[in-house]
Amino acid sequence: MGKIVSVVKHPNADALYLEQIDVGEGHNRTVVSGLVNFVPIQQMQDRIVIIMCNLKPSKMRGENSQAMVMCASNGDHTIVEPLLPPEGSEIGDRVVVDGEEGAIEENISLANKNNIFSTILQPDLKTNDEGVATYKGKPLHTAKGIIRSNVNNAQLS
Repeated sequence: MGKIVSVVKHPNADALYLEQIDVGEGHNRTVVSGLVNFVPIQQMQDRIVIIMCNLKPSKMRGENSQAMVMCASNGDHTIVEPLLPPEGSEIGDRVVVDGEEGAIEENISLANKNNIFSTILQPDLKTNDEGVATYKGKPLHTAKGIIRSNVNNAQLS
């Protein structure tokens, strides 16, 4: 879980935001996200978001992105929204799935199309017909509660 402490439009891309996100590590992570066409900038500023931190940093239009804001999107990708953290969520809260605990894959490279996220995890990351974010049908949650979305039956990325 992180808090967007700064967000601006990416200087080299019309559809990208350049964010500084506090995830409780003592320094902010720079994150590039393609949400300009879906979420107004004022709704991004100071927002608590679910982010995937165990990604290998990658250059996006000249900026080094160090994580990914997790979103739900409908089938034709006309609606894309950041996931909704449970009430009372705080910076640094960890997202878990019951029964799926184990070693965390470190430094996943999204540039490699055969990465564990794209080939193994993402196909099973979805929202159900009630908007609950799930992995293999099991809710994603923190100690504060279940993670949700306003987009039902959506793919997560």
